[in-house]
Amino acid sequence: MLFNKEELVAASELIYQSMAPTPQIQWPWLQKSIGVEVWVKHENHTPIGAFKVRGGITFMDWLRKTEPETKGIVSATRGNHGQSLARAAKAHGLVCRIVVPHGNSFEKNRAMHSFGADLVEYGNDFDTAKVEASRISNSEGWYFVPPYHKELVRGVATYALELFTSNPNLHTVYVPIGCGSGVCGVISVRDALELKTNIVGVVSENAQTAKLSFGAGKPVETNSAHTFADGIAVRVPVKEAFDIYSRGVERIVSVADEDMVEAIRILFRSTHNVAEGAGAASLAALIQERETMKGKSVGVVLSGGNIDMDKFRGVLSGKVPFF
Repeated sequence: MLFNKEELVAASELIYQSMAPTPQIQWPWLQKSIGVEVWVKHENHTPIGAFKVRGGITFMDWLRKTEPETKGIVSATRGNHGQSLARAAKAHGLVCRIVVPHGNSFEKNRAMHSFGADLVEYGNDFDTAKVEASRISNSEGWYFVPPYHKELVRGVATYALELFTSNPNLHTVYVPIGCGSGVCGVISVRDALELKTNIVGVVSENAQTAKLSFGAGKPVETNSAHTFADGIAVRVPVKEAFDIYSRGVERIVSVADEDMVEAIRILFRSTHNVAEGAGAASLAALIQERETMKGKSVGVVLSGGNIDMDKFRGVLSGKVPFF
């Protein structure tokens, strides 16, 4: 077990000092559209529009207690992780440098900057940017914040604690997988509460490192991760996360970018909520498996809503964005 219930509750109490719980909602039109009883966990309703904000709060609290001399942090991101760290670092008076790949979301970059991050562009994908962030940490003496860390997971796990506390009888929950903090958080809460819920991980067809690793029983890197769903555009699996989700998920499924685009449209039409690509991946997977999920109570994690306006405009007009 990664965390016990007391540790998860303590994380929630810390997080609720700076943000409110997010809702889990059944939307009648959405359920009618796909023919499944579904609860949407709205992590797009957090102060940064994504679930990552929770991990930044718990991680920075841990860092200040364990490394009180730290003056600054550095990390890599495609956007939501960086917003979370910048927001939390500013609250603790720390300098925050974030490395993003060239061509990263303009609006996510702008959001990170508005939270106080110093941005550096490097490389063409997340995994290359992560190597550069580690180099900066070594050369400048700043604390390197990895994309996956136990305290990040403890924070993001609190959304699953909210979801399962409200709906302990869910048959299945669909969770997008990037570096793995979200899915590992859901697994940890499921296990801490001793529930029987099946957890299904979701990846892009163009970024299948987690699915390939799950199938092989060992971490498998891919050569590229060219998907517009930047929150799950990962080439290199995180071993610590793999060790948990490889044992904790029922299966991992892949969805096409076209499927995530259609899920974004369905969510907007039936709930008037905006989802980014990764945020719509869970619903896309449920739609793919809706025949087997009929008659069951299912949860989908809308992990974030930070999609650039021009891409969202294109999605609504029927286009598939390209990275």
